[in-house]
Amino acid sequence: MAVERVIGIETEFGITTRNPHGFDPVGNSILLINSHEAVQAIKAIWDYAGENPLLDARGFEVSGERERPSQKDNRAINKVLLNGGRLYVDGAHPEYSSPEVMNARDLVLYEKAGERVLEMSRQAANRLLPPDAHLYIYKNNTDGKGNSYGSHENYLMARGVPFEKIVEGLTAFLVTRQIFAGAGKVGAENQTDPVEYQISQRSDFFEAWIGLDTMAKRPIINTRDEPHADEEKYRRLHVIVGDSNMSEFATYLKVGAMAIVLSMVEDGWVRKDLALEDPVRAIKEISHDVTCRRKVRLKRGVELSGVEIQREYLEMAWAYYQGREASPQVLDILEKWAWVLDKLEEDPWQLHRHLDWVIKMELIRSYMERRKVGFEDQRISMLDLQFHDIRREKGLFYLLERQGLVERIVTDTEIEEAVEFPPPDTRAYFRGMCLRKYRDQVYGASWSSLLFDTGDAAVKKIPMAEPTRGTRKLVQEVLDRSGSVRELFDNLTG
Repeated sequence: MAVERVIGIETEFGITTRNPHGFDPVGNSILLINSHEAVQAIKAIWDYAGENPLLDARGFEVSGERERPSQKDNRAINKVLLNGGRLYVDGAHPEYSSPEVMNARDLVLYEKAGERVLEMSRQAANRLLPPDAHLYIYKNNTDGKGNSYGSHENYLMARGVPFEKIVEGLTAFLVTRQIFAGAGKVGAENQTDPVEYQISQRSDFFEAWIGLDTMAKRPIINTRDEPHADEEKYRRLHVIVGDSNMSEFATYLKVGAMAIVLSMVEDGWVRKDLALEDPVRAIKEISHDVTCRRKVRLKRGVELSGVEIQREYLEMAWAYYQGREASPQVLDILEKWAWVLDKLEEDPWQLHRHLDWVIKMELIRSYMERRKVGFEDQRISMLDLQFHDIRREKGLFYLLERQGLVERIVTDTEIEEAVEFPPPDTRAYFRGMCLRKYRDQVYGASWSSLLFDTGDAAVKKIPMAEPTRGTRKLVQEVLDRSGSVRELFDNLTG
């Protein structure tokens, strides 16, 4: 039986400055996340105690050092947010991790809240910098110089599902999902075949089918075994094979369809043989064909297009829910999934309000027609980049949004609330509300615990190994009658 699907997303953002000469991305990322007043007020460190990125889901631990920052560095590069999420510096990028949510619509909401947090931080940082050093933030996946940074989805799964079943059930889905989840990209990178425009920003950078690494030899199926939950019951599927989306619709469908397929995998409902002959080659071939008609070869000898493979999954999903209760949101996702596949098969350009890669391509086409230029013109690459500018008053995606030219899933009012408050139906609620109520006494936080300074010699820990507990329904009454952290511990243990 499939577990309740707890979901989160981690987004690495591109960062640059008006005058890139001598630009220090690490230093500027640290400045960025420490500049916003609401973030500065929270002093909690990030608790790395339960993290081990060297564990492999195939049953072994790879050799290597687990890097842990000093307490001083920890405070500088990690900020726990009032909405239950996390803002931090990962390598040379600012990164936002959403709080845990229970459905695709809430994921869209809290993912967009991350953009707002980064933009507020950028504005605050720029007030400290001279005009020629102002920072700019882009929600994209490549710097155009051979470097890629990711958008990683995380899904709670049952530990009892053999990992080989996950690989078998998901590979073809993930390779082809880009036809509605790709962010669009001018040109090719990583020594792949040249192309004027392609569907995905990330596909050129995948070089392995299965593996643990996320920086080099990137795999389509990532094997990190770091559940951030009860390790006897759960695994966290860490999905690195996705683009950062500006479109709310694309994010909603990307995550919603993925969650449905995972339930099918857990319940043994992926019953068609969709094994690809060469997944690494296929992911690039599909990305490089904006007509969505190119076929890739399966191991059993047949050739199918990305749309056809997605239809196979959709048909299994409809059959899966014939004998199960489906929420209104699941039914909405299934209907949108079917509608998008129909449009992609007929003419992808009908989706110019919905999918990032089509929205961007229409913008570029219009510009090229007006200016009488081709893809080789440097301004086209700049258009590509400016599409991902998170400034709502300047970014090209947000220009289209203000003009009512893109489809929306959530409202601005809901996003503003998601910046301030955690989702009510996961453990993120307890994390976020404790930070709000006991801010000065929260010593540290992780996804699966909170550490409190009660004035005693040692910090006290509240474990949070069950992601579906710590909800408003379960903890609000206790929080209301706990005026101090000592009272909170007494009321939780009494």
